[in-house]
Amino acid sequence: MTTTHSVNTPRLRLGLYMWIAGMLGVAVLLAEVVPQLLADGPISAPLWLVLTASIAQSALLLALAVWVGVVLAPKVGLQATVFEAAVTTRSIKSALRPLLLPGLVGGMLGGVGLFAIGSYFSPAALAEVEQQFSPSILARVLYGGITEELLLRWGLLTALVWLAWRFLQHRSGSPRPIYTWFAIVVSALIFGAGHLPAAATLVGELTTDVVVFIVTANTVFGVLFGYLYWRYGLEAAIIAHASAHLVNYFLGLAIA
Repeated sequence: MTTTHSVNTPRLRLGLYMWIAGMLGVAVLLAEVVPQLLADGPISAPLWLVLTASIAQSALLLALAVWVGVVLAPKVGLQATVFEAAVTTRSIKSALRPLLLPGLVGGMLGGVGLFAIGSYFSPAALAEVEQQFSPSILARVLYGGITEELLLRWGLLTALVWLAWRFLQHRSGSPRPIYTWFAIVVSALIFGAGHLPAAATLVGELTTDVVVFIVTANTVFGVLFGYLYWRYGLEAAIIAHASAHLVNYFLGLAIA
């Protein structure tokens, strides 16, 4: 395990590539959300101000998460091998090969689970409003698959592992599995809770069943993606998250 790693030019380039990839998801999602806001009626602030504030907030938060991962991930043995290959002379194909199958299997399991949960266990209040506004499959793949994984796994999960390794393990050896599992579960819980503001916008009042459903379902998926990040690398989590949305989408088309 690498315990020290300076933020040299390749690492800075790595962060830039990651940030650009994450901002693609932000741009696509905003392009869909803004027309919906306008359709709901006049907004209290000028449109340019709303857009500027939204983009700036997302860009800064994403930059922070990317920077945390770039600096801390090498210290605790976490990797983004495909992104890293893209900023060096290493083969992207060789970097992708060992994590492609785990990512696709995780995505298949996640997609079937997502479809089953959404079809048979979703609270009625949530199911009704989701039919009125649901992000496109492109937004779900780019924002969910890339942006959320950069924020929650590359940024938050990495920071939690590093904190435990630094202050509880005193930088001795590799992080203990119990600390990594703690980081996986906590980041997954935050991932689940992070979906509540959007749900509140859709349904209004958040009832207990809606809160429990959203947090629990997303936490389960977050644990899956976190495990893949830990064992195979960030791109395995990205592939799984993105393909889970694709599997869920095509199952919906096939069974509808």
